[in-house]
Amino acid sequence: MKQQTKNFTTNIASELQLSETQVQQTLTLLKDGGTIPFIARYRKEMTGELDEVQIAAIQKRADEMIALEERRNNILISIEKQGKLTPELKADINAALTLAKLEDLYLPYKVKKLTRATKAKNKGLEPFAKIIFTQTDIDLPAEAKKYLNKSTDKEKAVKTVADALQGARDIIAEWINEDQEARSEIREIFANTATINSQVKKSKKTEAIKYQDYFDFSEELNKIPSHRLLAVRRGEKEGFFNVNILPDQAQIAKALIKLFIKSSNESSAQVELAMADAYDRLLSNSIETEFANLSKKQADTDAINVFAINLKQLLLEAPLGQKSIIALDPGFRTGCKIAVLDQQGNFIVNTVIHPESSKAQAILVINKLAEKFKTEAFAIGDGTASRETEAFIKELGLKLPIYMVNEDGASVYSASENARNEFPDLDITVRGAISIGRRLMDPLAELVKIDPKAIGVGQYQHDVDQKLLKVELDQTVISCVNLIGVNLNTASKHILTYISGLNSQLAQNIIDYRNEKGLFTKRQQLLKVKKLGKKTFEQCAGFLRIQGAKNPLDNSSVHPESYQIVEQIAKDQQKTIKDLIGNEILLKQIQLKKYITETIGLPTLEDIVTELQKPAHDPRGVVATFAFNSEIKEITDLTVDMTLPGIVTNITNFGAFVDLGLHTDGLIHISNMADHFISHPSEVLVLHQKVEVKVLEIDLERKRIGLKLMK
Repeated sequence: MKQQTKNFTTNIASELQLSETQVQQTLTLLKDGGTIPFIARYRKEMTGELDEVQIAAIQKRADEMIALEERRNNILISIEKQGKLTPELKADINAALTLAKLEDLYLPYKVKKLTRATKAKNKGLEPFAKIIFTQTDIDLPAEAKKYLNKSTDKEKAVKTVADALQGARDIIAEWINEDQEARSEIREIFANTATINSQVKKSKKTEAIKYQDYFDFSEELNKIPSHRLLAVRRGEKEGFFNVNILPDQAQIAKALIKLFIKSSNESSAQVELAMADAYDRLLSNSIETEFANLSKKQADTDAINVFAINLKQLLLEAPLGQKSIIALDPGFRTGCKIAVLDQQGNFIVNTVIHPESSKAQAILVINKLAEKFKTEAFAIGDGTASRETEAFIKELGLKLPIYMVNEDGASVYSASENARNEFPDLDITVRGAISIGRRLMDPLAELVKIDPKAIGVGQYQHDVDQKLLKVELDQTVISCVNLIGVNLNTASKHILTYISGLNSQLAQNIIDYRNEKGLFTKRQQLLKVKKLGKKTFEQCAGFLRIQGAKNPLDNSSVHPESYQIVEQIAKDQQKTIKDLIGNEILLKQIQLKKYITETIGLPTLEDIVTELQKPAHDPRGVVATFAFNSEIKEITDLTVDMTLPGIVTNITNFGAFVDLGLHTDGLIHISNMADHFISHPSEVLVLHQKVEVKVLEIDLERKRIGLKLMK
């Protein structure tokens, strides 16, 4: 096992261009129960200052290599049980670095169903196949007659020369299919030359009209962007397309001939027939399936990365903070649902207004609520009737800021178990309005209650590997929550669950302790929480804040294990800890090297000083108000070359979608984002960014709007 770990460390370090020490230390920390956020934030000395992305990459490759080792061991056991494990084969299997290579080595020994080759072997034709495969110059018909028999058993009978030759070719075809060099060469040709091709089924043309760009489509497999590959595969899954992956056939033929054709005689002709059959019936299907899976996996990874980037941007949107809010969930038919929230986000009261049919009454209600509850801002959901609701609130002249809030997923939350537990006596529509208001106050705290897939910022999210998607999105949420930290005395169970080291049960235990004992006054009280031990405390304490704590470090990202260092610094400066906080001039004068210990180095000390300069600093910035062009209400109001304000609603590999205040989002294609080449839209845009765009194209029939990003 030690040798295996050493190999893991060496291989991962080489792949990720890290030192073996960095990889080994990281693997040790992970094995000891360290979480990625904790290791990245508080174990910089051990990892050589690796960030979360690098640590996650190490963890992922280690998991993959462990799975590879398990498969390797199973293969060795299987072949050994067959009595066929030679020292040479064992060495080859132990040297294999990829799953594909392992499976190629195992293929001749894999227990197979009754194939054409095994049937031929059962008829005694393997010696004949070996003779043909040598391609010596012999009288084939005469040789074949030696293997004829008149057995009444159909499974053993070889009645004609043609039957004997066919059986021999079947055996040779299987040999060729299992040949390591052949599979390796064909795999390389696929990698370099394969194209993915789709053809629409004639009977499905009308039904598949939204996929018309792929009706007769072909693109190099190693260059196709993930969104196009996923579109093709979705069309195939829905039964609209026939899809295949084809390499350069001339190169395939040339490679196989070079490998297997050794002469020019009757035997060689039989081998050539077997070779063609091996490729058409066995090799091509196997390798095509392999590349279909590999390309789909890569497309999934690309799409999931886009989703994760968008989700991170959404979760880290600037919060309005603690303000009293009137939240409105717009609607025509059922009215506009209103929820009033206090500065802590607590629900106070709800009602419904009908600005269209009972405007005077609606004005009266809003004015009374705003006055009674000292409202500081309006939050309006950006769904149906949002523009009309915004205009109505502006008419009131209250001079309060109005914020449009993206409401994707709000209905999912409203119907969820979390919402029912929070507000068991409230209607689903009221829960939606509360969620809109809370999203404005703190997007992260509210959005973590919703399955990320319901937020609507993904690309082909239902087509990708759902397990991989969940892992990546969960890790994104965990990263964001721990980056910001949470207030230990106000955090919900749901957001606590994402804190390093905690799970659902421990989060509930924290809530229970808070309810029974009162608010936390210091971090050390966490050790009194049921089932929260020293290891968990180590992992979670630095990410939990206590506002107003006696020790100001309890409201910072300084970990309790470093409190003594800060106390010593304060003592040496003849100051209190409170004196240090915010005193940038004093903090910059501290000679940090004096405080280096065996476990705490310069990186951690620099982090501590940065935190003391701006304790509990929120990196999310400040939320800004925004207004659409009030004269543009329908797509028919647009004209080419018109410039408009908009909000980025989704970012994909090929461009960004922008809300213009219409029922249809416009698209800024990646080619219209900058005057220079960019490889991804995220280089110039972030989710929910306020932008100015120019209208390039209007397709009324397909309801598509082409845009250009203006500077």
